[in-house]
Amino acid sequence: MGHTLVIVESPTKARTIRGFLPKDFKVEASMGHVRDLPNNASEIPAAHKGEKWANLGVNTASAFEPLYVVPKDKKKVVKELKDALKGADQLLLATDEDREGESISWHLLQLLSPKVPVKRMVFHEITKEAIGRALEQTRELDMELVHAQETRRILDRLVGYTLSPLLWKKVAWGLSAGRVQSVAVRLLVQRERARRAFKSGSYWDLKARLEQAGGGFEAKLTHLKGERIAGGSDFDESTGDLKAGSKVKLLSEAEAKALQSQLQAAPWTVAEVEEKPTVRKPVPPFTTSTLQQEANRKLRLSARDTMRTAQGLYERGFITYMRTDSVHLSDQAINAARSCVAAKYGKDYLSPAPRQFSTKARNAQEAHEAIRPAGEAFRTPNETGLKDKDLALYELIWKRTVASQMADARLTMLSVELQSGDASFRASGKRIDFAGFFRAYVEGSDDPDAALEGQEVLLPALKVGDSPTCKAVEALGHQTQPPARYSEAALVKMLEKEGIGRPSTYASIIGTIVDRGYATLANNALTPSFTAFAVTALLEEHFPDLVDTSFTARMETTLDEISQGQVQWLPYLESFYKGEKGLETQVQQREGDIDPGVSRTVELEGLPCVVRIGRFGAYLETKRVADDGTEELLKATLPQEITPADLDADKAELILRQKADGPESLGEDPETGDQVYLLFGQYGPYVQRGQVSDETPKPKRASLPKGVKPEELSLEDALGLLRLPRHLGEHPDGGKIEAGLGRFGPYVVHHKGKGEKDYRSLKAEDDVLMVGLSRAVELLAMPKKGRGGRTALKDLGTPEGGDEAIQLFDGPYGLYVKQGKVNASLPEGTTADTITLEQAVELLAAKAATGKAKGRKPAAAAAKKPAAKKPAAAKTTTPKKPTTTKTGRLRASAVRVIKAADR
Repeated sequence: MGHTLVIVESPTKARTIRGFLPKDFKVEASMGHVRDLPNNASEIPAAHKGEKWANLGVNTASAFEPLYVVPKDKKKVVKELKDALKGADQLLLATDEDREGESISWHLLQLLSPKVPVKRMVFHEITKEAIGRALEQTRELDMELVHAQETRRILDRLVGYTLSPLLWKKVAWGLSAGRVQSVAVRLLVQRERARRAFKSGSYWDLKARLEQAGGGFEAKLTHLKGERIAGGSDFDESTGDLKAGSKVKLLSEAEAKALQSQLQAAPWTVAEVEEKPTVRKPVPPFTTSTLQQEANRKLRLSARDTMRTAQGLYERGFITYMRTDSVHLSDQAINAARSCVAAKYGKDYLSPAPRQFSTKARNAQEAHEAIRPAGEAFRTPNETGLKDKDLALYELIWKRTVASQMADARLTMLSVELQSGDASFRASGKRIDFAGFFRAYVEGSDDPDAALEGQEVLLPALKVGDSPTCKAVEALGHQTQPPARYSEAALVKMLEKEGIGRPSTYASIIGTIVDRGYATLANNALTPSFTAFAVTALLEEHFPDLVDTSFTARMETTLDEISQGQVQWLPYLESFYKGEKGLETQVQQREGDIDPGVSRTVELEGLPCVVRIGRFGAYLETKRVADDGTEELLKATLPQEITPADLDADKAELILRQKADGPESLGEDPETGDQVYLLFGQYGPYVQRGQVSDETPKPKRASLPKGVKPEELSLEDALGLLRLPRHLGEHPDGGKIEAGLGRFGPYVVHHKGKGEKDYRSLKAEDDVLMVGLSRAVELLAMPKKGRGGRTALKDLGTPEGGDEAIQLFDGPYGLYVKQGKVNASLPEGTTADTITLEQAVELLAAKAATGKAKGRKPAAAAAKKPAAKKPAAAKTTTPKKPTTTKTGRLRASAVRVIKAADR
């Protein structure tokens, strides 16, 4: 008797769904996409090798026919799926219920060519009830959805693969362009330009601390002699002066302090009291976009981490499908949420009637529910057994869903006008009369200084004619602030507002922007790089439509109309890519007009030089007069950590001066008599003992730890860094402990003997030059963290002759082993109890051999290299030329760009 084969995307999803299916059902995982456009030249079939369009992967001369291939690392998976299909009497394609999931099912159907009946099985949560319903309500493949996804994929490929090679030639090797990626980068650059152009304005105001009947409160100056006092919004950002035509009073410091003295002892009177009742309604439950925004604001999770964590929760049956534009809740979900409210907060906190929400997002297309806890009864967060990020994200989803069915919050907004002489002050407050949904959830803000809506600001009982006592008056000086950089939450919000891209792709787009060096993410702010400035300027000048938000939004609308059958996909692709105004022609015509010297130059106001993009990153260039009177070019590499936002005239002059005059000496090393120098390299500032010479071709160097400012570095600290690693003492279990600085930052290491070493990174609060033995022992006792901050399930040991242990982890796609930077998934059927060290070594070696772990060695070989043997030598400003051939560089660059998420 045959079986029913069910195919899903991941092993985790397979394990969860298997528990809800009959015994004669067999579940296999496709491990995501099994087929795609070719990633590199080696994947192009021999029959198409000579074709001009083969690298593009789309035959633009023949109805834009895509060339789909099975990547090397998926051939084994496809074979296993074909084997599993043998003997089956039915095939159920149970990939996710969205465009991409429909596309994966179509590709599986094309590859497997089943001879048995095939049905599409869809569900948006993995619970017993949902899987039971899905089995009863199977359907045919939705070819409109498939068509929409394939058109989107082809369009993204046309944009990415046509523009990226142009960027290699005109800006730098290895860059990528993308339909949505390039627009998002431009948004970051536009904000940074506004910040650089911003002129700060100064203004003063007064704050009074008052008391009435024992209750203290604060009031702020608003008017003087009936004239409104200037605030931050009254200033022109481009001049730093008051906006033209502003009818406000700009207080100087002298005027503010004189007024402060007058008011200290003057009588105060309450002139007006206003109480305004107001109601706040709960926000809708989460969509993909709002989940990414709130997780970034409240949990400081990146969009990528949020989606990875949410996918794990979905696949293990904790939440509904995490890619959705819908805020709709099923009757089952509303009943479950209302039960939670009644049980946890009481019936008074229930909304009088069930709340249903409608989707307002532009081009909303996924026919799912909102993201909510799975099932007909919601598990409370403490009933789930979840930990860390999983628990935090589930709790956020649980609270938001439950709050959506709670009563409105009732508040009273309080405003009190006070008079003292010619000065008018205002005190504002907020009284929560009934907390309602605030008990469960209050939405965060993109402004970190903004108070949460649910915080009460109480004022004492005040009525007109009261004379509160003035305790103190303070004169305060202010500087207007430039527009804030985008956080991930703010960028996601902007992309969605403009109708650019799909919310399900935002995580990969932002990840690509950071991975490709277009932006850095620090303190939850995205800061564009010099490369981002150069690429954006080139695209703005020569391909303005492709980085225009409204053009890209119209493109998105057209793609949605294609999915609904309202627009024909082939004529649209023809018009976009071909003809006089098509992308292909535009690139060919523009290529000759674009001067690489200009496109690699970033001109920033106020600098004594220009910034150029070179093969090894950004560098400064200026002309200077040499000793012999001739003019020469002076170039100096910019440290990677310096962004356009950081670079001012002083920093530029310091780097150029060091290049021209030689490195700055911090003093002499008393032990060797050598000078200790502070230098700037491509990878940041570093210290060096002595100069490079024939006798000392590689003098001792040490990078500055993160957060150490070069201008504040003392000779003592520099000597401490150069003498790392430090011996801290003996471990209680035997073996010495050292503190050092490696390529991944400061660390402590326990030398266990026989070459075995145990490393732990130092925490932000630890100083590598000061950390002691007891703290090191404490750090070494902590479980070693793996990918995404996960704790290892077990340590399998260290291969013979190796230094790094192999550990076992449980990730969103199932169990995997890890050594150093190499990960390998466990084959189906292998468990945490059965995996051995020998099997792990074989798996890691096989993974490294596939080429996915670029530049990494097989497990046993990689183990021989210590993870952090010594501090990484910082690069000098004149790096050696690589010996790679031009063809090799081109191929390597092509592979890198091809693997970018060109959306």
